[in-house]
Amino acid sequence: MTTDEHDRPRTVLAAAAARPWASALVYLLLAVLFAALGWSGMWSSLSLLSERASAWYALVPAVPACAAVLLKHRAPGLGLAIASALAAADLLTVGGLVPLLVVLELLHARVVAMGAAGRRRARDVVVASVIAVVVAVLAISQDVRVTVMVGLQIGALLGFSYWYANSVAQSRELVRLYRQRAESAERVVELDRAAAVQGERDRMARELHDVVAGHISAVAIRSEAALGASGEDTQERRALRAVRDASLEAHGALRSMIQVLRSGEREFEVPPGRSRVAELVEHANASGVRVRLIDEIAGELPAPVDQAVGRIVQEALANSVRHASGAEVEVRLSGARDEVAVEVLSRGGSALESPSLTGSGMGLELLAERARALGGELSAGPGEAGVWVVRARLPEGGAA
Repeated sequence: MTTDEHDRPRTVLAAAAARPWASALVYLLLAVLFAALGWSGMWSSLSLLSERASAWYALVPAVPACAAVLLKHRAPGLGLAIASALAAADLLTVGGLVPLLVVLELLHARVVAMGAAGRRRARDVVVASVIAVVVAVLAISQDVRVTVMVGLQIGALLGFSYWYANSVAQSRELVRLYRQRAESAERVVELDRAAAVQGERDRMARELHDVVAGHISAVAIRSEAALGASGEDTQERRALRAVRDASLEAHGALRSMIQVLRSGEREFEVPPGRSRVAELVEHANASGVRVRLIDEIAGELPAPVDQAVGRIVQEALANSVRHASGAEVEVRLSGARDEVAVEVLSRGGSALESPSLTGSGMGLELLAERARALGGELSAGPGEAGVWVVRARLPEGGAA
């Protein structure tokens, strides 16, 4: 069932009004009935005819007025204009009632179909029409009492028709507004639910990427180093090889899981800050990378910048552990001219035998996005003499 069908009142008259041909037939039958009963000459004092015409002459304007009802849905404005002209002619001749009833129905249909601004214009037209009728009646009858009576009758009929149509239109607008608000609220709930789910997925991906994957990488690296220390095919060596293979397989599975969790990727918060850089350095040293930390930043940093510094160092050291076991790494933190500089230089080291621990580049890409969000920039790539350089510049205020 459509919206219009919901809004339409369920009455017999409304059902007939929904079919213009049915309404036209009803008005035609009324015109015939009124003529048979001799109901004409409603405003005989306004008639321009020299003598009172037969009631059957009322069918002359009534029949085309009934035909104008067929324009109710296709062109209500045109139908209203035609019916109004016929009603005026009827008023000044035989004084029938059907053309005026048709005017009231078409006025109702026209006003209901209008917006708020259109209804205000229609109100002005109705008022102007009543004034025009009063002036015309006064000019024809030269009788103030007749003018007042006709003016009150026409004004009441047109005014009530407009008021009722305006009320129906406002009610439908309120129904549509409430329905739209309900749909909007439902969409907001769905978006909130989707955001909560994605937030949980991001949190899980963060934990897997920043914690679990790092520990598994350390297991693989240490078992790889132990395998390289001795060439004898002992039971311990076979056990170490099994540990290494299992850790490599687990690392690959974790990478796949992280990519699945972060579908619909968006930036998320990163726990480690500058205060944990020393801890990150210690962890990297324990993983076979020689790290030197130079921290020249004095004072506290804004929370977003502080987290970004810690996260950049964490990702750069993790990459050094993955790709350059045994490398010499220098981490340099400095601040000058209202900006913070982070530089991580990685020299030497050897790649692992298996490429399974090669990163996807997701971490550095996310860090570059974070730096841009703070108004800074981040770059990573080879430098001079085989040095791998990760360099970031961040405004100390958190925005450029």
